[in-house]
Amino acid sequence: MSAGLSRAMVLDAPRSPLRLVCREVPKPGPGQVRVRVSACAVCRTDLHVVDGELPPQRPEIVPGHEIVGRVEALGEGVDTLAVGDRVGIPWLGMTCGRCHFCRTGRENLCAEARFTGWHLDGGYAEHAVADARFCLPIPDGYTDVEAAPLLCAGLIGHRALRMAGEARRLGLWGFGAAAHIVAQEARHEGREVFAFTRPGDREAQDFARSLGAVWAGGSDESPPVPLDAAIIFAPVGALVPAALKTVERGGVVVCAGIHMSDIPGFPYADLWGERVIRSVANLTRADGIEFLRLAPRVPVRTTVETLPLEAANEALARLRAGAVSGALVLVP
Repeated sequence: MSAGLSRAMVLDAPRSPLRLVCREVPKPGPGQVRVRVSACAVCRTDLHVVDGELPPQRPEIVPGHEIVGRVEALGEGVDTLAVGDRVGIPWLGMTCGRCHFCRTGRENLCAEARFTGWHLDGGYAEHAVADARFCLPIPDGYTDVEAAPLLCAGLIGHRALRMAGEARRLGLWGFGAAAHIVAQEARHEGREVFAFTRPGDREAQDFARSLGAVWAGGSDESPPVPLDAAIIFAPVGALVPAALKTVERGGVVVCAGIHMSDIPGFPYADLWGERVIRSVANLTRADGIEFLRLAPRVPVRTTVETLPLEAANEALARLRAGAVSGALVLVP
């Protein structure tokens, strides 16, 4: 391949397979860096983009927002990073920096935010361009492949865990990439983890127990004790009233995905008693820095399976079918 070309998997239209293309190596603009991608984890949000559940923002988008690589070129004005630095590129790609959300530490709610792999080309490619201000340092002790799932599964799980407050008995609904990381963080904090999987998924339940869950069962089962909080990672609205039934008075149900199917109606009595339902939206750079400093101290260990870049459609199909333990990572 020519030194001036770069491979990427692009989405032409929702619900169509990704297409492998060779195109010019992207050039970083002012304030940007070009990163040579060494690993990009596959996230359920990528599925929402590919399946059209998140409406297309531009044609021929390159998905992927759990990117680890090394800075290869600097755009004008970049002085915080150097060529050769190892960085992570997360979901939050840029914000306006001016609105009241940005000015009050809530940049994740910025109406002008742009997201990697949805508005901006992502990491299903050999190269990615990113705003230098939104790149995150990768902690030592992780290989590039091991670190990739930390960039979203880890970050969103971390933010969701903070939204669960001081809950000692914590339910995790949907035991995939995010849950397998947040379970380790929760156990590190002395919490009891209760894992809810697809009904009958014994492999996922065994996986949860291996990571310290005190109980694991199907989403159609009841835990042995009332929970203080539940975090829902599966994009299934029907799990919200189900999880609500498991939490004690004063408990919280945290919806951690960017997309979820409609939530069915439920009796007010299930919400009464100062129970709370809340969502988690995106992440802030402060979340990223905090979690990536914490991860080695837990220590968080990611369970990963690698696939070549051109197998991105296979990876997405397996994720769609729930045939993944831990995280899948594409390696260009």
